[in-house]
Parts: sequence; structure tokens; C-alpha cells
Amino acid sequence: MDALETREVRYFLAVAEELHFGRAAERLGMAQPPLSRAIQQLERRLGVRLLERNRRGVALTGAGEVLLHEGRAALDASTAAARRTRRAGGADRPDGARDRLVLAVKAAASHELLRKLLDAYMSVPGAAEIEVLPCGMCEQPELLRDGRADVALMHAPYNSLAGFDTEALMTEGQIAVLPAGHPFAARRTLSLADVSDIPGLPPARWPNDGTYPPGPGPEIHDQTQLAQLIALGRTMAVFPESARSWLWAGHTAVPLTDAPPVVTHIAWPAHSRSLALAGLIRTAVEL
Repeated sequence: MDALETREVRYFLAVAEELHFGRAAERLGMAQPPLSRAIQQLERRLGVRLLERNRRGVALTGAGEVLLHEGRAALDASTAAARRTRRAGGADRPDGARDRLVLAVKAAASHELLRKLLDAYMSVPGAAEIEVLPCGMCEQPELLRDGRADVALMHAPYNSLAGFDTEALMTEGQIAVLPAGHPFAARRTLSLADVSDIPGLPPARWPNDGTYPPGPGPEIHDQTQLAQLIALGRTMAVFPESARSWLWAGHTAVPLTDAPPVVTHIAWPAHSRSLALAGLIRTAVEL
């Protein structure tokens, strides 16, 4: 039998991610014996071993690695379908509002472009309500995949556009955002080499897929925290030119001469058939 039930995929993913039946059962809120039986039944139905069990613990087989990857995508798609269906029918709002799109944007990025897009779209007869969902660095793809967002502004090369339909809207350079009193803040331009190793001013680190890259810079959780740490002289960051709109008085932006250009795209799930979304995309392309 080729079909999989959502429940058994969820059970398998918990075990595959925890690599421990006890922790997986606790995460699922169930006892361990029925979880073990469910995984064994799944293996029998598929005709392959998904897990290697021994005294040292649990490990994924090659087939298990495939199901881990495919199962995550399948659950995301199922969750996204439920969320978008409820949103289309107004079931996710107390007022039952329909014709609503959720637009995910990286906090403080492409502010002027976003303002122009919203103003232009709101002038279209019959325009849907747009809910702007600010998010952190590189979170837009996940929000699109699991249905929390219908459309997103994404930035290459920082965001991966794989699996989405996209239209390029804007290309811009990059800037180094520094504490206003730092000696480098007086420079007309800087290079990537200049800002990669500034004594006492390590670059801020944003999470990607839940993990932080190595380095001495502080781990950043949101835009306000970053802004404060830059103003205090504890870190610096590299942003697209349009980020000038959120700078504080304690910040200075210096253009980077050799940083690759950043292209802002509007992105949406490739399978979408939403007429409201099509109208928003058309407005964005015509800006």
C-alpha cells in the first residue's frame, strides 16, 4: 500500500527527529509501547526498515532518511492546506472575514517597496485584505510552506527560492550598519573584508533553520535586539540598502563596494490558484 496516514507520518517524524522512542512518545503525549507498534506496522506496510534499533539507541536507515525528508514536506503541505482553507472561509477569524491574504516580510526590509505595494493594491476594486506578517531572517520560506503565509517578500541570495513561483521586484546594494561613534562609521565606503573582522565589533548572527552559524558575534532573535546592540557598540550587521529606513540615531550606514546585489522577489506556492493572490502579484509586477 502506497498511501500514508498523517498520523503515522507524524509518529515516525517524532521518532526520527528525537532518535529515541521514549522522548518521541513524551513529545506526542502517548505511551511508548503503542508508538513502537505503530512504527513497526508502518515498516511492515511499506516493506522496508526505517529504523535500526540496538542497545545504543535508534538510527535512521537510508529509507528512513527518505521518509524523514518527504514526510516533513507532506505534513507541511497538509498543514498548509488546512490553514489556507480555513483562512479562505474566514474560519480563522472571530469576525469571519474572507478574501484575506497573509504577506510575510522580513522585519524592516524593503519598507518603501512594501508601502507602495500595499497602497497600489488597496486601490484595486475588490482587493483582498492584506495581513502583514513580520518575521525574522530567512523565516519566509517556512511560513509559505506550512500555510501561515500565502505570499512573501524574499531576498536573494539570503532566501532560498526553491519550490516557489517568484517575480523579481527590486535590486539594490548592501550596507554595513555600524555604531555611529565607531571609526569605520566615518568611511565613505567599506568592503566585505573590512567588516568581516572588526576588532571588538563581531558581526551579528541570525538563526537559519533553527541553528546559529559559528562565530563570536551575539545571537540575534529580533530586529529590536539587533538595533540596540549595534547602538551600544556590541555588534554590526550587513543589510540591503533599503534597511536605512529603520536605522536609529545611534547607527551609521556605510555602502559596501563589493557585496553582491540583493534582489527582492515576491514569492508564492507554485500550486496556488487564488484569484486574490494573482491580483496582488499582478499589482507588484506593475509597480
